[in-house]
Amino acid sequence: MQLPDEAVSYEYQSLLIPSHEEWNAVAELRAKHYLAAARLKALVPQLMQVKSQVAIERELQQVPLEMQPLDSGFIDLPQRLLDMHRRRGEASELGRVLAVAQRLREQVDRVLVLGTGGSTLGAQALFQALCHTHHNELPLKARLGVPRVYFKGDNLDTDALQELVDLLEATCVDSELRDERWGIIVISKSGDSLETSVAFRVFYKEAAKFYGARSDLLHRLIVPITGENSRLRNLARAIRVAEEDILTIPERVGSRFSVFTPAGLLPAAVMGLDVRALLLGAAAMTRRFLEEPFDRNPVLQFAAVNYLMTEELGKSIRVLAVWSSKLEALGRWYAQLVAESLGKHGRGPTPLTLVQTRDLHTHGQLLQEGARDKVINNLVLRTPRTPPLAISMSDYNQDELNALNRKTLPDLLSAALRGANTAYADVARPTADLVLPTLSEHTIGQLMQMLMLASVIEGRLMGVNPYSQSGGEVYRRNMRAILKT
Repeated sequence: MQLPDEAVSYEYQSLLIPSHEEWNAVAELRAKHYLAAARLKALVPQLMQVKSQVAIERELQQVPLEMQPLDSGFIDLPQRLLDMHRRRGEASELGRVLAVAQRLREQVDRVLVLGTGGSTLGAQALFQALCHTHHNELPLKARLGVPRVYFKGDNLDTDALQELVDLLEATCVDSELRDERWGIIVISKSGDSLETSVAFRVFYKEAAKFYGARSDLLHRLIVPITGENSRLRNLARAIRVAEEDILTIPERVGSRFSVFTPAGLLPAAVMGLDVRALLLGAAAMTRRFLEEPFDRNPVLQFAAVNYLMTEELGKSIRVLAVWSSKLEALGRWYAQLVAESLGKHGRGPTPLTLVQTRDLHTHGQLLQEGARDKVINNLVLRTPRTPPLAISMSDYNQDELNALNRKTLPDLLSAALRGANTAYADVARPTADLVLPTLSEHTIGQLMQMLMLASVIEGRLMGVNPYSQSGGEVYRRNMRAILKT
């Protein structure tokens, strides 16, 4: 169990209607747009029933037709992977992931991660949050031998794809040199995502040209991650990728819940991240979800508060305001989680990710005085990873910053957060703080598992299946039909 100062927390009390507040115009607005503590308390029994339902669902061996799909395998997966690794070591699924990652790190200086949607958004969130912002520009020694990482296969943009081909052709000339070799991780559970399939065909052709079509090295540097029976698995076998190098996304884990499968763990391990700490954090959050009461359970708190805000108070736009640029990709990952899990039957919140303080200069006016259809969840980083930069005295004070001498950037960011929250409170705009103690594998593991579990709980409260996504398939069917004609 993590120490208290390592635990992710959700501080939602600021969006509750204050008790015994003297009447005024703002108090009247709060009564209309804030959440009544009694209503939240009244939801708790239903919330506990839903938690029990979700706990039972994760153990079902046979899934009734009316409950399908039921991709609840992600819930126990982190602990199961850790347990199997302790028992079986390199022969376990996690052991295989770590071995493949080690081989890629030793043999190449660039890794292309191809995938779209949930297949790669989790890995992108880990890369941005936990690696150096300018990782790919750092020299090899400063990267501690970790390859450069490029994400593609999420769009049908010929310019973007060609420019990465151009980069590889310009910088990778001699396949005998480790510093000029590159590999591919291609991720698709179904194997039929057109964007990913097209990107893989393009880059496989380039790799065959670079290494030689009959080179054993070619097939050792391609790692497919896919479902048990998929087009991608069949293709991998056809191009002679070794069976032990084809990693599997479990059958009962959907793509948007797959960050703790090889889809997220292999890129993370290639990046040099501590995937065990990531899994430990996720497993710790699962235990909190299953064992802790509402008052100490951030999964249930986040699900309940946001459910009531959307369903009963009409806050249809859910803003995740991340107070660190390094969490922007995590916001995109969460936006997909919300959109695909809850956007059904004419219902569900519309997710919006903002980076503060940057987007206070673009969206601040809207949040302060726009339509009252938003709830703001601030994702707050308590302690940055690097020593705080401070403002120093200068002989040139035209910018008038000498008055802030010795103030650090975290001081300024904290003042901006408090200033924004006060401004919203003064006009009855509901906000809450989701607090991340620091940026580490353990805390990010907690946070991502918490948000996945909360989305499932919220879907069950709404009465929709949080695991289905039939609406997201319609454009794909239409696109393929158009292309065939």
